[in-house]
Amino acid sequence: MRFEETPWAARRSCYWKCVGMTDVARAACIIGWPVSHSRSPIIHRYWLKKYSIAGDYRQEAVAPPDFAGFVSALSEKGYVGANVTLPHKVRALEVSEPDRRAVAVGAANTLWLDNGKLKSTNTDVEGFVSNLDASVSGWDKAIDKAVVLGAGGAARAVIQGLLERGAERIALVNRSQERAKMLRKTFGSAVEPARWEECTPLLSGAALLVNTTSLGMVGQPELEINLRSLPPSAVVVDLVYTPLKTELLRQAEERGFRFADGLGMLLHQAVRGFELWFGVKPEVTPELRALVERDIVEGH
Repeated sequence: MRFEETPWAARRSCYWKCVGMTDVARAACIIGWPVSHSRSPIIHRYWLKKYSIAGDYRQEAVAPPDFAGFVSALSEKGYVGANVTLPHKVRALEVSEPDRRAVAVGAANTLWLDNGKLKSTNTDVEGFVSNLDASVSGWDKAIDKAVVLGAGGAARAVIQGLLERGAERIALVNRSQERAKMLRKTFGSAVEPARWEECTPLLSGAALLVNTTSLGMVGQPELEINLRSLPPSAVVVDLVYTPLKTELLRQAEERGFRFADGLGMLLHQAVRGFELWFGVKPEVTPELRALVERDIVEGH
């Protein structure tokens, strides 16, 4: 019997032994300051139940001065790994052994213990591309030009994902040109900084438009943009998931564009961490999405 055909319990046991862990109930957490808003516990507890894994996923509110000490003692606190959210993502990179993606993005959002060593990655990259793979068939066949709004941490993950999928040009639209130029230095000449007032003409001929800013989020100003210049074959992505359908995505739907939302990215970015901690690669199901959607609608 091949490994992938063995029962879940046997596969988990084999995996844990390979990375130096014992076959016992284990726990992971999300670390942030604050952290009570996180929906990661909903996602990971759903998978723990679905795959009948004896484990837990918790929230840990850790102030910035205490972060390094907290993650250096993960094992003593009963954790095999952790997700990391604001404001700790850059510090997480510094206190761990990061992989190529985390280094490229300049931040880590997932930590795990490997034979006592604290390692890290950035799963926002695969969350972005996996969500598009699941939502829009063939989106990456010909990315001559993509337009990315914003130059923060989420934009870094998006740019890395686009470059990995063969994007030739990425117009990076941001109010602060200094931040956009910094990302050009990081990612190379494929990234072309642009001013916000240049956004509309840049949409002409773009295969992809991605909003990585907080504009359009509940409690934030709307994203004011006109999609008339986008070609009919373009794909629109909004990383905002509160509300579930932003004004940008509503416009995209009305005009007949294919699109992907931020909730899908949130769900897909969680897959790798769960696999690292619990030895099973979980599936993003309609049931899981409906569970998180309900939590968002209810405002928890």
